[in-house]
Amino acid sequence: MSILNGIRKRDFLVIGRVGMDLSPEPPGTRTREAGTMMVAMGGSAANIAAGLVKFGCEAALITCVSDDAVGWYCEAQLDRYGIDRTHVRRVSGEFRTSLAVVETRVEEHQSVIYRNNAADFQMTVADVEAVDYARHGAVIAAGTVFAAEPSRTAAFRAFELARDAGLPIIFDVDYRPYSWPSPQVAEEVLARAGAMSDVIVGNDEEFGFMAGSTARGKDMARKLAATSAAIVVYKKGPEGAVTFADGSEMRTGIYPAQALKPTGAGDSFMAGFLAALSQGRPLQQAVLRGSACASIVVAKPGCAPAMPDTAELDAFLSGHPGPTQP
Repeated sequence: MSILNGIRKRDFLVIGRVGMDLSPEPPGTRTREAGTMMVAMGGSAANIAAGLVKFGCEAALITCVSDDAVGWYCEAQLDRYGIDRTHVRRVSGEFRTSLAVVETRVEEHQSVIYRNNAADFQMTVADVEAVDYARHGAVIAAGTVFAAEPSRTAAFRAFELARDAGLPIIFDVDYRPYSWPSPQVAEEVLARAGAMSDVIVGNDEEFGFMAGSTARGKDMARKLAATSAAIVVYKKGPEGAVTFADGSEMRTGIYPAQALKPTGAGDSFMAGFLAALSQGRPLQQAVLRGSACASIVVAKPGCAPAMPDTAELDAFLSGHPGPTQP
């Protein structure tokens, strides 16, 4: 199964966390001034899965949640979004599902993430070996799944099983320093994961981190495309993105929007990008549709609730003057 053929199956196995997000209301309110909170599903992997389902794809999640009210909430939200949770396992004891308090504001934005004894890091090799990889088309993992054990070893085992089954591996670098024991460990582990991946998406800081220096980030992205990955998307924030594929470099711009918050853009980009590829759209168009999804999500409250569907994305594109010049 070629990389694009796997993606075009439109059935994704997503490895990583689901969590609960709390956001002060109304938008613009600081957490310290909050009287009410909006509650929504969060977690990078779950957000990507929700975005894919909204575009008509199938998505199944592998993770662990705490056997308590917060974990049960996340399970109910996965059901609500139509995400297969067959491989979501409950864990007891002191492990807790991730909780994020996220302000819907750009100026002096505060996101407070509670990840102590995170339940999702309890995913084991047995969890990933229980999956029938042949029924899916591609595997997606965000970098946070590699930040701690036993999740790290389990995720690498999932990559091996996906490769054995002929599934393309899609890697969102998604480096979050607070999850890792040290920068040195993160650099080594993320570089190893990148070398096993067929499609890699990250920003300039993340590729720079994998390379050991921000100045060498673009060279790292180029090297991965030349040696192991078929597609590498090097995102540069407001400057757009550079995509490496088939020995060429393609530059694309962004769709300017009035942002309410800085969060959710990366997850939405990934969902829109992969959904477009799954529809057989050209690579440049897929990157641009991913960029448009990112602009839509930062302009709305929440992450998973803000993910667009096809009709919303098409309406945004038809009413927008177009992307900036890269």
